[in-house]
Amino acid sequence: MDASPPLLLTATPGGVLRMILNRSERRNALSSDLMAALQAALQGAAADNATRVIVIAADGPVFSSGHDLKEMARHRADGDAGRAAYAGLFTQCSAMMQAIVHSPKPVIAEVGGLATAAGCQLVASCDLAVASTSARFATPGVDIGLFCSTPMVALSRNVGRKAAMEMLLTGEAIDGEQAVRIGLINKVVAPEILQSETMMLAGKIASKPRGTLKIGKDAFYRQLEMPLAEAYAYASKVMTENMLEGEACEGIGAFLEKREPRWPT
Repeated sequence: MDASPPLLLTATPGGVLRMILNRSERRNALSSDLMAALQAALQGAAADNATRVIVIAADGPVFSSGHDLKEMARHRADGDAGRAAYAGLFTQCSAMMQAIVHSPKPVIAEVGGLATAAGCQLVASCDLAVASTSARFATPGVDIGLFCSTPMVALSRNVGRKAAMEMLLTGEAIDGEQAVRIGLINKVVAPEILQSETMMLAGKIASKPRGTLKIGKDAFYRQLEMPLAEAYAYASKVMTENMLEGEACEGIGAFLEKREPRWPT
């Protein structure tokens, strides 16, 4: 009997780790097993010096339809009507999304199709996102009586309040151009160049000094949650420490000497 295909495919060309959701027959629904595979891959990438940037893509016409509702519905028969299972699933999902934010490596979503509910949350949780013109984004939980409360956390931190509330309250899908306008994604491109455009962006970032990227990403998310004065005080401290790092010494020295910097590998 043939083994089941892996839920997540990975490859690392040129320092860019490509993670490909591989459940196209289930619309790349975020089952507990797929989320576990994603989180394990993210944790592995964090400790891998060969990985400089992470891209999350998907096989098939749907990027991700969100949580696996069939998996969730099976727990209705549990003694507690599924309460413990649902709490565990949403906790697992929240931890996986935070692993993207807390990863020292920049994470880019490559969205070639529909991204709904937790699938839209996955896009919003990534640092950057590139989508094809065939991509659509929605938080349609309201249509089935299950408000997209956890996707709301990532969505509301990436787009304006009015835009987020409209998506959450209506459940209607938006296209890539509108997603760019509200700040959910960075750019929209033709389907045939989606991968090449995403990898070009990833390559540009991968060419930057690794330690500096780690410092900057961590500081970006930390200061967002702070009051203005506290954010400036924190950022000033970060820049002071950054100035003493070897990469800053090399980069500034190279700039003043009018030469290319020699970043550590």
